[in-house]
Amino acid sequence: MLQDLEKREEEKQMMLREKQAELLVTTGDSPSDEVVERAKLLAAELGVLYAPRRGISVAKLIAAHRVRQALVLVQGGVRLISPEQPPMVFHPSMGFIRAKRVLKGEADPMLTAARLTPGDTVLDCTAGLGTDSLLFSIGTGSSGQVTAVESSFPVYALIKDGMRHYRSGNAAVDRAFSDIDVRFGHHLDYLRSLPNRSVDIIYFDPMFRDPLLDSSAIGPLRGLANPDALNEESIAHAKRVARKTIVLKEKRGSGEFARLGFRVEQRGTTKTVYGVIDIDSGI
Repeated sequence: MLQDLEKREEEKQMMLREKQAELLVTTGDSPSDEVVERAKLLAAELGVLYAPRRGISVAKLIAAHRVRQALVLVQGGVRLISPEQPPMVFHPSMGFIRAKRVLKGEADPMLTAARLTPGDTVLDCTAGLGTDSLLFSIGTGSSGQVTAVESSFPVYALIKDGMRHYRSGNAAVDRAFSDIDVRFGHHLDYLRSLPNRSVDIIYFDPMFRDPLLDSSAIGPLRGLANPDALNEESIAHAKRVARKTIVLKEKRGSGEFARLGFRVEQRGTTKTVYGVIDIDSGI
């Protein structure tokens, strides 16, 4: 028992050191007191360094503190800056257009494939920038819950603050973002921890296994995202945990659907399609 506790504590400390080497939190130039306080609280929550700007460039802060990226908080927004890649700004991109359509009562292919209804609980296993989580959050409404799991710590930090503070000009979209429960970790570890039949819908979008290279909005994410394909154990646990459906987003013609046991929901001539495993119907 003592050895197990010591091992867990050692693993916890190792993860903390890795996080601290990954990222610091700072602000834009001439930040308001509100933004400074928000940055300090976020840094404490993430377990990383808060570095005040004091007229210092972000590049110099990164170099001085020997971290890989800086999360820069500004009024109503946040961006992730790294010397090796373009800045990544939290923004729903095309998800905002999709969200407004759903709010007007139009159907969305992902929500249709998932058979989402208001009040459902949803687990987004591959959060990315949270676009699909936003759609699920709007669809399930205030009576449901969306949990988004992200395995890249910098991306997790970006969306954790972004979902809380991004302002789109649409109150329903902003509320849907703020309702999402964002978790850091690998989806398999999270699935293992869940009881049987505890989530209505489980969603996978391993977008960087075989990415659509014409999407400029997610370009900066490529160097940080997990490129691994889904494994059978993840699907096995998803089948144990899900009550209604498991949904996989992939390129049209992907062999992943057959490999992992998904029925393909064909739609038009779009580049992406959804595969579904129905739990409650036994299919």
